[in-house]
Amino acid sequence: MSKQENGRYPTEGNIITGDSLENERGGFTRRDMMRTLLAGSLMTMGSAGLLSASGSAMALPPKRGGKMRIATQTSSTADTLDPAKTAHSTDYTRVHMFYNGLTKLDGKLGPQMVLAEEMLTTDATLWTVKLRKGVLFHDGKPFAPADVVYSLMRHKDPATASKVKVLADQIESVKTTGPNEVQIKLTSANADLPVILATAQFLIVRDGTTSFTTPNGTGAFKCKEFTPGVRTIAVRNENYWKSGLPYLDEVELFGIPDEAARVNALLSGDVHWINDVNARSTGRIKSTAGYTVMETKSGLYTDLVIRQDAAPGNSQDFTLGMKYLMDREQIKTAAFRGFAVTANDQPIDPTNRFYFAGLPQRPYDPDKAKFHLQKAGVLGSSIPLVASVAATGSVDIGVLMQQSAQKIGLKLDLKRVPADGYWANQWMKVPLGFGNINPRPSADILFTQFFKSDAQWNESGWKNAQFDQMVVAARGETDFSKRKQMYADLQTLVHEKGGIGIPVFITNLEGISSRVKGIDAIPLGAFMNYTCAEYVWMDA
Repeated sequence: MSKQENGRYPTEGNIITGDSLENERGGFTRRDMMRTLLAGSLMTMGSAGLLSASGSAMALPPKRGGKMRIATQTSSTADTLDPAKTAHSTDYTRVHMFYNGLTKLDGKLGPQMVLAEEMLTTDATLWTVKLRKGVLFHDGKPFAPADVVYSLMRHKDPATASKVKVLADQIESVKTTGPNEVQIKLTSANADLPVILATAQFLIVRDGTTSFTTPNGTGAFKCKEFTPGVRTIAVRNENYWKSGLPYLDEVELFGIPDEAARVNALLSGDVHWINDVNARSTGRIKSTAGYTVMETKSGLYTDLVIRQDAAPGNSQDFTLGMKYLMDREQIKTAAFRGFAVTANDQPIDPTNRFYFAGLPQRPYDPDKAKFHLQKAGVLGSSIPLVASVAATGSVDIGVLMQQSAQKIGLKLDLKRVPADGYWANQWMKVPLGFGNINPRPSADILFTQFFKSDAQWNESGWKNAQFDQMVVAARGETDFSKRKQMYADLQTLVHEKGGIGIPVFITNLEGISSRVKGIDAIPLGAFMNYTCAEYVWMDA
């Protein structure tokens, strides 16, 4: 994508893209680290340079005004206005309307400055962050260094129940070092800090905030209504610090868990943008005048989760047998209509610069599956397998696996459960089920959040001390070739010993009204990595 390449965004310094941090031609060198890593803001402008979904520059200027309605695939009474507690696409989209982060990610997943004006380091351990001036919270309080100190350090407090505590534990201290400056000290080197700080949970809240019944951020919108599990209504922040933004007067966000109902709502004009479109619905949307499907390849995956701390998953043979039982090509074709890329039981997808192409592909092999499952002592027995439409494609994957299991003498008892409450009551709690993991901007974040022994979202409960040590070592390695080899070793370890099976990486499919303009897909999450409300506009 070319938000940065077209050169139309005014900045207050030289922008060094994400590729400058770790590029294939040499990586993040000490020379790079002694430069200003990131400066200026990607989005200080109004309309110049925004791209349409097709990638061509918009010919007409943006229009101010109008209301956009967004329907996502999930909603519950656990919906939150606290960035630290956000856990799914609806939460992420909501908090990005009300708050800003220190950084954000562009179309190439390179970190760009937002509330930070620049981030400086010489060793990737001690970082000096220059903060933007003239920014106000919704209550009129000026944005200050104390807000950054509080926002980052609260993640380390177990009482906060932050979803990124395992990432924040890398932060040793955050201190005010000037009127518009903070210093972040890490426990060990991490060249990905600007990327990590672009994660939704690290959005900045006001110093001392403990109640999140109403959001008080620096974002493009203020909250008019928030009813958990029902809807969110956001209205334009007239005092927003980015000149000319946002264009929309109002955004309404709510969940429609049933995909067919979600598509119907789009095509009837009740909503303008939906995510998590089933591949089966793409033809219908594309053939309806005034609507399109945006396809974005990314690291999105639905995984088979085999709990390693309970029977039968505590048998390594059972785990291996289940992985060999997945017919990946059939899953790709039947469950996702080809809108997917074959995966290999590890979470780094082929678009990632650290993807290890040399890892031998695990095949669909009923004979090997039978061998391992027989050793695990489960052939002839009935094993519950929990699936839900909440985990994209999991019901179809479950049916296909059930058919394969039947051929070798294993009965998989497929239990379809409702989307409502699935993530709270089933995910990571049942011995055999499914997860659905949104893309993450770096290999380190994926491994740290989902595979480290102490990760809150360690889906399978897999614990491996060697893996934990390697993750910490890799994040501090600034030589690109060495780091790439370390990540190859980590992918191999997860592939061979981990408790999850990843059959495919799913192409992100979104249904959009042609009235929505200024769309620029980001290969990380739906709704322009959940930030669309700030940048798009409505045509008549």
